[in-house]
Amino acid sequence: MIIFIILVFVIGYLSITLEHPLKLDKTVPAIIMAAMMWAFLGYGFNEGWFSIIDEHSHVFHISQGAEALEGFKINLSHHFSKIAEILIFLIGAMTIVEIIDLHRGFDIIKSRIKTNNKKKLLWILGILAFFLSAIIDNLTTTIIIATLLRKLIPVKEYRIWFISLVVIAANAGGAWSPIGDVTTTMLWIDGKVSAIGLSEYLIVPSILCFVVPFAIASFMKPFQGEVPRKILKDESESERLLSSRKMLIVGLLGIISVPIFKMVTGLPPFIGMMLALGMVWLFSEYVSPFKNFNKKDKHLYSGHKALSKIEFSSILFFLGILMAVAALESLVFGQLNGQEVGTLRFAAQSLSDAIPNMDVVVILLGVLSAVIDNVPLVAASMGMYTYEMDHPVWHFIAYSAGTGGSMLIIGSAAGVAAMGMEKIDFVWYLKRITWLAFVGFLAGALCFIFIEHFIR
Repeated sequence: MIIFIILVFVIGYLSITLEHPLKLDKTVPAIIMAAMMWAFLGYGFNEGWFSIIDEHSHVFHISQGAEALEGFKINLSHHFSKIAEILIFLIGAMTIVEIIDLHRGFDIIKSRIKTNNKKKLLWILGILAFFLSAIIDNLTTTIIIATLLRKLIPVKEYRIWFISLVVIAANAGGAWSPIGDVTTTMLWIDGKVSAIGLSEYLIVPSILCFVVPFAIASFMKPFQGEVPRKILKDESESERLLSSRKMLIVGLLGIISVPIFKMVTGLPPFIGMMLALGMVWLFSEYVSPFKNFNKKDKHLYSGHKALSKIEFSSILFFLGILMAVAALESLVFGQLNGQEVGTLRFAAQSLSDAIPNMDVVVILLGVLSAVIDNVPLVAASMGMYTYEMDHPVWHFIAYSAGTGGSMLIIGSAAGVAAMGMEKIDFVWYLKRITWLAFVGFLAGALCFIFIEHFIR
């Protein structure tokens, strides 16, 4: 039965990675996989075929009677509550971003870009993507800039070069912020990293990961000369809503306040995000988008409308993946030093025995994240290792998983979004962009290793 549960995970995982060839939304195999794994885990536990282990390393077997059954339920509730914190946090952040977008707040940023010079435009977009992704996450940033590029550059042949480099910058920017990527958010909420520690030790490697490929690309032919582009008319000024600037400022301040809220109160981040969402939503209820605003149209700019635009399939995908990983973490697989351990902890020790150098292990994890979704990789690593908060390994995992996905267009949520919006060919990206992303990833990784061993 143990092997069968692991097999369900492997098949489900493969179905997720083969989302495009199978033409099947990855949410479907994720939630089926999670439900089946917990169903088999519960049935096998009740039959006495195996034991489970909780977060405190307490092992339960059905022979213990009512105590074991209660332990199983408490363990399941614990995992679900931790996952719920992440999901509520993500729903809050996504809703705030959608409220800003309803009020065309991001048009403020778009209207500031005037240059026709390819090199200058590349760097403006890269810097914008790097810092914006640290605030509103790399996926949303990529979508915003891809939309902007459609207005700036009408020729797809030129445009896909820019958006491909933006993916690298957005992923690099999201890696050093606790709210910049789903994986960093997971590590932060689970207490593996602190907001200050993550930013302090990853800001320089992340900058290198972004700057190195951009510096190389600046000398490449696609970024030489002037870009044939549409001139953004001043109509954007007249079309902009009266509430655009206000909602942009209030929304971004709300998101930025969450790490501060956690540091001041010590409460979990999802509480701070709930407060931020409530305040932004409250503000949006009373601000007028334009003069002579008809109250009948209020629903078009409200939090209700924003909630309807959220991709809840992504939320369910995270739920499925994290619950499936929790099942593996709970399943007792073997013993280490005479003590029973879960499947992921056993796998971590086996990997450490095969590759004693953790720096190499984490770099390989980063490369692997270009092929396999980084969310389950990071979720698995959280169950595999027991390092204390802000240990260098957690910071390095955040960097590698966050930036390694740039090496393939399907390797990150930002890349998949760009691929879908611009129909970027997988092989085209592989030939022209992958090596740039790899050079940037390696530069940042070597920088992190240097800081860890010689400065930290």
